[in-house]
Amino acid sequence: ANRRRWLLDSGALQLACVCSCLNFLKTMAEQSAESHFSQPEPSTVTFFVNGTKVSCNDVDPELTLLQFLRTKLGLPGTKLGCAEGGCGACTVMVSRYLFDEKRIRHFAVNACLAPVCSVHCCAVTTVEGIGSTKTRLHPVQERIAKSHGSQCGFCTPGIVMSMYTLLRNNPQPTQAEMESAFEGNLCRCTGYRPILEGFKTFTKEFCCRGPGANNQCCMSMKDDDGVEVSTALFDVSKFTPYDPTQEPIFPPELMLEEQQRNRSSLTVRGKRVTWHQPLSLPELLTLKKEYPDAKIVVGNTEVGVEVKFKNQLYPTIISPAEIKELHVVESTDSALTVGAAVSLTHFGYVMEKLVKDLPEHKARVLLAFLDMLRWFAGHQIRNVAAIGGNIMTASPISDLNPLLIAAGSTLAFASADGGQRTVPFTADFFTGYRRVAAKKDEVLVSVTIPFTKQNEYFFGFKQARRRDDDISIVNAGMRVLLTSGSSEGAVQKIEECSLIFGGMAATTVAATATEKLLVGKEWNEEVASIASTSLLESLPLDASAPGGMIEYRRSLTLSFFFKFYLAVTDCIGKIPSAERSALSRTERSLTKSSVMFQEVPADQPVEDVVGRPLTHLRAQHQASGEAVYIDDMPNFADQLYMSFVVSSKAHARIKSVDASKALAMSGVHHFISVSDVQGSNVSGPVLEDEVVFAEDTVHCVGQVVGAVLAETQQHAREAAQAVHIEYEELEPIITIEQAIEANSYLYERSIQKGDMEAAFAASDIIKEGEMRVGGQEHFYLETQTSMAVPGEENEMTIYTSCQNISCSQRLAAKALGVPDNRVVCKVKRMGGGFGGKESRSCLYSAAVAVAARKSGRPVRFMLDRDEDMSITGTRHPYLVRYKVGFNKSGQVTALEVDLYSNAGWCLDLSRAVMIKSLTSIDSCYAWPNLLARGHVCRTNLPSNTAFRGFGAPQAMIVMESIITDIAAWCDLPVEDVREMNLYKKDSVTFYDQVIEDNNLLRCWKEVIARSNLADTKAKAADYNKANRWKKRGVAVVPTKFTISWAPEEFLSQAGALIHIYRDGSVLVTHGGSEMGQGLHTKMVQVCSRVLGIPTSKIFISETSTDTVPNTSPTAASLSSDLYGQAVKIASEKLRDRMLPYKTNAPTASWEDWVNSAYFDQVQLSAEGFYKTPQKPHEPDSLVCGGFYYFVYGAACSVVDVDTLTGDMQVLKTDIVMDVGNSLNPAIDIGQIEGGFVQGLGLFTLEESVISPKGFLFSRGPGTYKIPGFGDIPMEFNVALLRSAPNDKAIYSSKAVGEPPLFLASSVFFAIKDAISSARADAGQHGAFRLDSPATVERIRMACVDHLTQQVPPVDKTAQSWNVQP
Repeated sequence: ANRRRWLLDSGALQLACVCSCLNFLKTMAEQSAESHFSQPEPSTVTFFVNGTKVSCNDVDPELTLLQFLRTKLGLPGTKLGCAEGGCGACTVMVSRYLFDEKRIRHFAVNACLAPVCSVHCCAVTTVEGIGSTKTRLHPVQERIAKSHGSQCGFCTPGIVMSMYTLLRNNPQPTQAEMESAFEGNLCRCTGYRPILEGFKTFTKEFCCRGPGANNQCCMSMKDDDGVEVSTALFDVSKFTPYDPTQEPIFPPELMLEEQQRNRSSLTVRGKRVTWHQPLSLPELLTLKKEYPDAKIVVGNTEVGVEVKFKNQLYPTIISPAEIKELHVVESTDSALTVGAAVSLTHFGYVMEKLVKDLPEHKARVLLAFLDMLRWFAGHQIRNVAAIGGNIMTASPISDLNPLLIAAGSTLAFASADGGQRTVPFTADFFTGYRRVAAKKDEVLVSVTIPFTKQNEYFFGFKQARRRDDDISIVNAGMRVLLTSGSSEGAVQKIEECSLIFGGMAATTVAATATEKLLVGKEWNEEVASIASTSLLESLPLDASAPGGMIEYRRSLTLSFFFKFYLAVTDCIGKIPSAERSALSRTERSLTKSSVMFQEVPADQPVEDVVGRPLTHLRAQHQASGEAVYIDDMPNFADQLYMSFVVSSKAHARIKSVDASKALAMSGVHHFISVSDVQGSNVSGPVLEDEVVFAEDTVHCVGQVVGAVLAETQQHAREAAQAVHIEYEELEPIITIEQAIEANSYLYERSIQKGDMEAAFAASDIIKEGEMRVGGQEHFYLETQTSMAVPGEENEMTIYTSCQNISCSQRLAAKALGVPDNRVVCKVKRMGGGFGGKESRSCLYSAAVAVAARKSGRPVRFMLDRDEDMSITGTRHPYLVRYKVGFNKSGQVTALEVDLYSNAGWCLDLSRAVMIKSLTSIDSCYAWPNLLARGHVCRTNLPSNTAFRGFGAPQAMIVMESIITDIAAWCDLPVEDVREMNLYKKDSVTFYDQVIEDNNLLRCWKEVIARSNLADTKAKAADYNKANRWKKRGVAVVPTKFTISWAPEEFLSQAGALIHIYRDGSVLVTHGGSEMGQGLHTKMVQVCSRVLGIPTSKIFISETSTDTVPNTSPTAASLSSDLYGQAVKIASEKLRDRMLPYKTNAPTASWEDWVNSAYFDQVQLSAEGFYKTPQKPHEPDSLVCGGFYYFVYGAACSVVDVDTLTGDMQVLKTDIVMDVGNSLNPAIDIGQIEGGFVQGLGLFTLEESVISPKGFLFSRGPGTYKIPGFGDIPMEFNVALLRSAPNDKAIYSSKAVGEPPLFLASSVFFAIKDAISSARADAGQHGAFRLDSPATVERIRMACVDHLTQQVPPVDKTAQSWNVQP
């Protein structure tokens, strides 16, 4: 405490000194403004980047800040992840001096959306500007690295900048403020927990708990068996203290009032777009008169997306950033007036202050707005998006417009000729989709929101796929004015009523008929009934309405009004306690977490880091933005950019391809097509059934037809869109059902054990069922990217973000018509992979190589997020049909199951995926009789491919669903049914492999104990009895994951090459690719142990086919097993060669031994090769004699479900995972958490939306939602199973990458448990179907009640807007 006080006092003194210096600098600067600061020309954009002044008089207004930073200033730390402001990878801090308030404001911004012109007179700070490994890391960078919060690292700079901005505004935030800061950031690797845990150390609540027993760390302890365990993955005491006084100062030049007074309006003219930034309202109005079609842009959050993804071109852009009238915020006794350019962040800040001062009844309307803003996008968007933009863009799912209209707001417009006018803001203001009733020359100046009256009640509602940073499915603003009750208990009638909805039509709409019907009615239960019937009539939805989810959306309108009725009733009286659960959503508490792992033996040398939580070796470089990804590599002087030309049809013959218009465009050099392939156009990672470029026929939307080469990326993309393809359309097959009907299969296989007929005959109960399991987009933050550099003698070097560089080498060589030895493929790191870069990236690399060969120049290629999602495929969707037999006791007897996967148009890895499904269908259960048939369906979708878990999660969740339903059919506790059927030691699987240990049961028992399951279920039951509209569910699920390359056992081989240099440094290369999973870090740990040297002496640079040939894919969770052994073998060779020198001079240094060996002409380079021991097997066996070993785990999850909307929150998850003797507990726990959260997306959230014609609607973070920071369990506990060595892998460890993912199904089944309680309240008992993912739509519609039963079913014969693939 004394130390903290000293730091604070000294910090205050330093801050005072800094402020004094700033005042002096400001004074001196103002006195010498004319001599030192030349007034910029009106066309010059001036701003600061990391303290350096940037002045541009030729900047293109179409350029985003991100493009400018990366291409003009050479600052690649800020990443491009989505280009729509949805992932946060591009986050930077923008600082502006507010002259009226005399203060500096810092705000996080999406650089991918912000026009570079918008930062005129601002200071921009990027991740490079706050710290570096070459100088000093900023504490934010240091802590995310040391707390293991960076895996692939692509998202890390954006997360760092969100945290940094928060600290610049608030040096000691609360934990809630810290967690909120990341609402606009996504990470696909970590599972978020380590990031929050590291940054928690900046918050007010953080407190190191000090030493524990015997003066040991409080995070170390012994378990019940006396085994030394630890719960700390990093040492807080080693963090550099954060001193806010040491931050860079804001540029004094930007604070000069004289320069501000003398500023001119800004006009920047580009080739296609002109940017105007006027300084006064009259000037703005004059510009709007002159350019009536001009777009007025504040945050560019809507226009930027339209330009990028809808190919809109707006020749004139006007920025009102300097117009005071548009930034006004004024409150009177009756209303709040907000300028149209006021940001949503500032709007919220103003309302928070007013709510504290206003009487309760007046503040009701503001509280509704504040609640809605909480779920409106992320901070990066709210910081720049304006309230006026929400109105004028006329989005039918705007979150604010329903509230503004329901509140009775008024809009103030102004024009150069018409002066000012004020109009009531009603639903009629929207004249059509994205159209408003304003005149073209008018500018929205402000909006006035009246405060609520004494008997007026106001609430807003929203439901989205995900809580944080998501657009609405349906939203609403509801207001009612009741008559004054003259006495307590007096009848109150409805005087006024406003019911405004978004998401129910092409515009925001009012339920006018319902409003009129309710006026004059008494406020009682009859109102809810009348409104429900009327709303269904007032808000119809056609079966083909855009957005789909017809029944769900209609049910939401009823649910929202029912919630509104209960909320108002609660305000004026009392409602039954069980009904109160409808009033509010489950609020997220502060995230809590714990980890537990076994300590290394007490006698293990300190320098031996195997088994210790070593930080990812490149985490600090990733946190500082210094880590280089493919698109960050320096430009070649003569390089070209490539953009694909892809099919817009799902199935068609190509009649003609006309690239003449594209080739005539500025900067365009070549069009590449099948005619340019000098080798073979036929390609494919396994079965060569696809092509590099389409020839006569296209088989899916997104199939590559050709490519354009141009001088810039933008030129290439624009030219690619100009290529015209004429088609003759053919009938496509999109869904599994369509493929079954057409008998369209790529591969079929079955596996059987036992006599099925006899087994079913002996079963007490037989049931049949069906379940659908959706696919999943990989959503690696770094999209598919490659760069090809041609050399002499037909050489080609390919830098690629790829998990399978030998396949990339082979396919490129084949397309080029050269031997493999002329092609070298390299990968330093990937920004995530998850299987999506195992095979698909190889085909794209081949196309890049063809382009480089034709042009004779280096060619760069990087897919945009929408392109990547449209063409690269997903996890395989499955349809599973089964027949199950079991006894009344719950003991399983027989299962017959057909698994249908949607493979897309070509085989890719779908055969192996289906085999994984067939051999995983048993999950963790001993089936005496089982027949599984696999059908790989050929459809006209992009080829689906590998994904973490391969085909196992799809099969295993069906099995767990069957077990859950068996428990329901038998009226038994599901945990009992699971446990009685679990594999035990010496059990035999249906493919005749013996279970050699009892670790599955150990994990099961331990997670039940850690989660205190009995008490947890009892509390959930009590909660459910007390709450009608919120339900709590609990589920425990085990997992058994098979580890092997079976049936492709030839892939179970690995190579490594190690060099020792004369200075003692060691260079390790191996065939595995680093994609964030910590493979390189583990390999350094292995090498360090064998050689007995510090990890600081060992370096891994890259993976390359010219150092280790014939590599297997970095996949199947086997890389540490395989490459660890290869590195160990190579290291042992070198250790043995060094041993004589170490023996002869035991006190000498490592460097001395190396030099002695060198002078004795000892080879200081060694290769290592490893292959897994082969087991005897039948030639046609699916599993080649059995899997190498199994990885086990178990998880218990608790969820809360809002049965009226389907909204869900994970309250707690406990995981126990068997990873053998962990090589690195920090990395392994990170893989467990990351895999779990990715599985959480698979089973509850992520859903691809596809049209009946095969067009993908969900092609970015705006429409496809992966879990965010706010979706992880509120309490997240992970423990590694202790004393469980595995003698089949390197240093007794186990694979960890894929096995944990399935544990997220515990959330799915906890949801199903909660739904069961809701259904029971409605009189619905027994088993029911719930497909995966358990989205808000599926949850709500499964919770049958009086509202859902009123919604008429959709006409199944009508053409729907989307289909389930």
